[in-house]
Amino acid sequence: MRSDLKKVELHCHLEGAAPPDLTEAQARKYGIDISAHLQDGVYVWHDFASFLECYDKVSEVYKTEEDYALLTETYLEELAGIGTIYSELIVSPDHGKRIGLGADAYISGVCEGIRRAKAKSSIEARLIVTGERHFGPESVIGAAEYAAKAANPLITGFNLAGEERMGRVADYARAFDIARDAGLGLTIHAGEVCGAFSVSDALDAVRPSRIGHGVRAIEDADLVKRLADLGTVLEVCPGSNIALKVFPDFDSHPLRRLRDAGVKVTISSDDPPFFHTSLKREYELASQAFGFSDADINAMTQTAIEAAFVDEETRKALLARL
Repeated sequence: MRSDLKKVELHCHLEGAAPPDLTEAQARKYGIDISAHLQDGVYVWHDFASFLECYDKVSEVYKTEEDYALLTETYLEELAGIGTIYSELIVSPDHGKRIGLGADAYISGVCEGIRRAKAKSSIEARLIVTGERHFGPESVIGAAEYAAKAANPLITGFNLAGEERMGRVADYARAFDIARDAGLGLTIHAGEVCGAFSVSDALDAVRPSRIGHGVRAIEDADLVKRLADLGTVLEVCPGSNIALKVFPDFDSHPLRRLRDAGVKVTISSDDPPFFHTSLKREYELASQAFGFSDADINAMTQTAIEAAFVDEETRKALLARL
């Protein structure tokens, strides 16, 4: 793969992108012991539950508006350094509330980080507000209402993340109606921890333009055809899928089979340092593990721009940069 290929990322959780060295510096600053969760520059966890616990512990060292500006700027600068022209970051206003910062200050810090990174490297970024399904439908509706009322030009999408096995997608449909009515782009985590049925449920109840992961749709040939016919875009994160044992190895990962079946696929990193990956590595995997040509990879990047939650003027500018 040519190293100068432009890159786009549609699926990355902001706290999950926290660089270990920055997290260590933040922990020292606040005198927080995270040695059980961060050792020798590596985040430590062993299953999905302990990953969530590690993720929450790491998030504790980012406390202020400026901390979030720094985290956002640092990650976006890392992306810009490998030729990334656009990034969507998944953020949770509920997280801002839980850490005592408040949703507004949390989002304000992240937006400041986006502005700083753009001023330095011209990388474009937008925010996807997410509800976390393990906190229940009311919490998720609250997140949707926050996103809808924010009138923040950088908040352009809405997502549902968290424990996929909690509740039915239909329980959260109201939140998506609120986001849709506000003109926000819709995406939803499905087909990762749970099987193909979770993707079908998402299509039925939410009608999203994109699905986070969605890779277990491969278990149902009719569903794969439905995704292709609808033009639903999958935000595929292969490194994450292998780290969480959704698939045992890259040979069994369905990225290529989905693409060959006519499903629109894109490449993202999810929670990169937690899964020992990066957007750079994901693009390299597309070439080395999946055998995609540079033209194939560029086509996926173009798909990502076409599916991005941006205004048409920004989309045209990004396509021109590609």
